[in-house]
Amino acid sequence: MKTAILATLVASAAAFAPSRTSRAATAVSEGKADLEALASKANPKVKFYDPLNLADQDFWGKGNEATIGWLRQSEIKHGRIAMFAFVGYIVQSNFVFPWPQTLAGAAHPSPDMVPEAQWDAIPLGAKWQIFAVISMLELWDECGGGGAFPHYTKGRQPGKYPPFTLFRDNVHFVLDLYDPFGFNKKMSEETKERRLTAELNNGRLAQLAIFAFLCADKIPGSVPALEGIAIPYSGDPMIPFEGQFSYF
Repeated sequence: MKTAILATLVASAAAFAPSRTSRAATAVSEGKADLEALASKANPKVKFYDPLNLADQDFWGKGNEATIGWLRQSEIKHGRIAMFAFVGYIVQSNFVFPWPQTLAGAAHPSPDMVPEAQWDAIPLGAKWQIFAVISMLELWDECGGGGAFPHYTKGRQPGKYPPFTLFRDNVHFVLDLYDPFGFNKKMSEETKERRLTAELNNGRLAQLAIFAFLCADKIPGSVPALEGIAIPYSGDPMIPFEGQFSYF
């Protein structure tokens, strides 16, 4: 079943990354009306759903459009991470990379272990490497790629990750995260819009899916659909360094 779900998500892998649009990067500001229009496209039955009235708020005194930009960026980012996490969960449950995990030659954790336990078994140094890369990617996003794009609360298209042009030209060659080989440069606006909507829906579903697995592993019987699939986990999935050190 897990493999079948993986195949379904991989089929929509094109929606994992933001599509570029012809709109100027400094002229993209969204209001509540834009959210309502997007919601109707994403889910014509549910449409716009905002029980906490977040779309009417003004966070940090930056204005409503900046608030909506922050909320949109946050949702898209969480959706993408959830998609990666869910696919990673499926892969870790069924496959072990053939190469060593460490320079000392230690193998990757066995798929007989639940993915949460596999994470616990990763050496502390490897975890810090992962978090260091994530931190650098976050910093590059927040600074708009060194000024290539405005901040997402100041007009950047939500979810549009900046290119590594400045870093590539001055430090070291690195491929951009989205469309590194330029295959989608001639993509039509209709296709871009459809893929962005698909990405939003896939991200929302993935957030529910990965937490369903976490809950099913931690609380047996909490997700009836995963009965017989989930593997009990005795640790705490909310403590990333459990057994090594903890902030709690």
